[in-house]
Amino acid sequence: MSGIGEVFLKLSPEKRALLASKLPPLSFAQQRMWFLDYYKPNNYYYTIASAVQLTGSLNVPALERSFTESIRRHDVLRTNFVMLGDHPVQFVNPARPQTLPVIDISHVPPELRMDFAQRLADEESHRPFDLTNDELIRISLLRLDQDSHVLVLAMHHSIGDGWSTGILIRELSILYDAYSHGRAPGLPELPIQYADYAVWQRNWLQGEVLEKELAYWRKQLSGAPPVLELPADRPRPALQSYRGAHYTARLPQAVNDRLKALGQDETVTNFMLLLAAFQIFLYRYTGQEDICVGTPIAGRNRIESEALIGLFVNTLVIRTELSGPQSFRQVLRNVRDKALEAFAHQDVPFERLVEVLQPERSLGRMPFFQVMFSLHNAAAAETPQMGDLKLEFWKHDKSMSQFDLMLTTVETDRFQFTAEYSTDLFDEATIVRMVGNFQHLLEEIVSAPDERISRLALMNGDERRQVVENWNATETEYPREACIHTLFEQQALRTPNVAAVVCGDRQLTYFELNARANQLAHYLQALGVGPDALVGICMERSVEMIVALLGILKAGAAYVPLDPS
Repeated sequence: MSGIGEVFLKLSPEKRALLASKLPPLSFAQQRMWFLDYYKPNNYYYTIASAVQLTGSLNVPALERSFTESIRRHDVLRTNFVMLGDHPVQFVNPARPQTLPVIDISHVPPELRMDFAQRLADEESHRPFDLTNDELIRISLLRLDQDSHVLVLAMHHSIGDGWSTGILIRELSILYDAYSHGRAPGLPELPIQYADYAVWQRNWLQGEVLEKELAYWRKQLSGAPPVLELPADRPRPALQSYRGAHYTARLPQAVNDRLKALGQDETVTNFMLLLAAFQIFLYRYTGQEDICVGTPIAGRNRIESEALIGLFVNTLVIRTELSGPQSFRQVLRNVRDKALEAFAHQDVPFERLVEVLQPERSLGRMPFFQVMFSLHNAAAAETPQMGDLKLEFWKHDKSMSQFDLMLTTVETDRFQFTAEYSTDLFDEATIVRMVGNFQHLLEEIVSAPDERISRLALMNGDERRQVVENWNATETEYPREACIHTLFEQQALRTPNVAAVVCGDRQLTYFELNARANQLAHYLQALGVGPDALVGICMERSVEMIVALLGILKAGAAYVPLDPS
């Protein structure tokens, strides 16, 4: 499949235009993937990677044949994206036999072998794709020993999603079981291909249908805040780097059981229940009362798409107003209604929404939302069998994050939370504290669901004592009859050349700070400032703020701090 782009470039403009009219367009989601890759090529941000350990006697030719058949069945797995004229189109390559590379690492010492295999799998996920010329699905096999292998899959997001990975594994299991026993597989031919869906989507989602759907989203997102400002450890960079990490914690069983009982009493799903709690958490952490959170949906609401590999996943924006004296129950009912409305209008791809509504854009963040929430039911995901082989999915860590924060909840015997976060913004200790605060909020909610959300505590007793009492235990003896600026002047005489204030890469010595404060004091007095006068200070923390505080006191007045926000 390599070199497709170069072949098309050799065609005349007329032939390229004619060919473009005959090739299927990209779906809206594919177009966004293509644009992101065009804007920043040779990245691995949108690679879907999986690793499955196969234990037992493996028939490699049967597995190789299974891949050949599955890739033949799904045109999208043989698709490249070619720029013809002024827009990209899909080009489906002809089917051909697949070769399954086998990497033998059985020579690695047993105690190091699993870590070595994990590293190889992670390296595969970091290898970028060329959307025009590369095969957009890569397969390889790591041989640990005679009866243990690891199947490594890497697929670009433009041709699949998480659901697609499950389809592929299930198909491989059926095909492998048949081929390894000399039987013909019983998989029926697919009624449509992903390219058919892309054409249908483009033709259907326009005119009156599009306007009806967009009317809801225009109303829902009108005036939405462009940024959710979580208190971060560092300023937001101008360009998003996608560097990330994750932290996982599990909810205590007692809280878990009471939370589920509360959801049953309110006749809401666990998704609605946890989303409401998460939005309250974001409101309490940011102080913003208008909260927008993104959530992924499968996007397969038509029966023809259920067994089809391709990029169907969509993102919904759920906006909740948290002003006023609301209780958790009131917020929960509001979130339930908002979620049901959003699900009823899920056909508009997020990419189309951005294109039409044109929100404020920035290269450093996502439009409409910067925080995601998702819920997965692990019990519903059955592990397929592959003949006589035992399958075990490996956890995969790409050390990246597409959002400021994404909270993924897995529902097993109790809820497990994984916070995937941008390391440009947050330190691990901050995220650990945030997840702990969220869990404590859930404890507060199940104990008092009718309490005002502004009064629900985020900190447990130990953390509250640390913040409120221990960190404020700064009492020290000093001359009570002296003014603070007088004490500062005495210190400036003792240590004039010692740093008195440091802010970033700027600093002032005691002498310099005292001199600048004196200058400001004289200026204020010349304006008539003196005893009983109040002088407002409206500025961020800085060297100038300290100069202003001292200068006002030296002038004999009092300062009034004003929050710049």
